[in-house]
Order: sequence, then structure tokens, then C-alpha cells
Amino acid sequence: MHIHHIAIAVKDLDKALEFYRDAMGVEVVGRREVPAEGVEIAFLPMGEAEIELLRPLHPDNSIGRFLEKRGEGIHHVCVLVEDIEAAAARLEENGARLLSDIKQHADGTRYVFIHPKSAYGVLMELYQKPRL
Repeated sequence: MHIHHIAIAVKDLDKALEFYRDAMGVEVVGRREVPAEGVEIAFLPMGEAEIELLRPLHPDNSIGRFLEKRGEGIHHVCVLVEDIEAAAARLEENGARLLSDIKQHADGTRYVFIHPKSAYGVLMELYQKPRL
């Protein structure tokens, strides 16, 4: 298990990239809109993990509401696991609350979010990459 990415909610992706790409010198390896999740994402690898900058496509989606309520900043921390079912079951057995059933991205990556109240104020995401 290790950190896959840290997601940061931003209002203006171009402005955020001025800091992360230009001032810090972090390479941007991708940028795309994900309409199904209502976000535009920029991917910036840092060692074995990456920073994902999230800009809401609509102010009334979950990232838009997050920005309205809390302002820009860390939205969630994502942990890569080998077996998402086992990890989710272990969490639930130990009293953690998951925000949904396990879902799947178009690339086959499976994921589920853990309620921040279960993780001491941090929204956590579990990720399992597709097996090749």
C-alpha cells in the first residue's frame, strides 16, 4: 500500500499550473476533462506518487461545493491497494464508513472513497489498478 495521488481542488487550473509547473518545476504529464466526474484534471508526478489538480466543470458538483465551503486545498488522499474488496471489507469491519460501493473508471481502475469522519477529517480514496 502506498500513496497514489494527492488531489487538490482549485478554482483556476491555469493559475494553479503557474505555481506547480512554472514555479516548482513539476512536469505536467496529462490534462483532461472527465465529464462523468465533472472535473478537469492535471496530472503532475512527484516520485512514486502524483499531485492531481482538480477544477470543477460545474459549480454545483462535489468539487465545486467543496471549493465554495472550504476554499482551495487538499481534497483527498488516494492510496493504492492490491485488493480493493479486501481493503474495503477490513475498513468496514473496523467501523469505517465508505461513501459508495466500489466504482470503476473507464481505464479499469477501481476506487472507493472513505468518509472523512472515519479517517480523522481526511477524505481518503482507495485505488486498485486493473490487473494485466
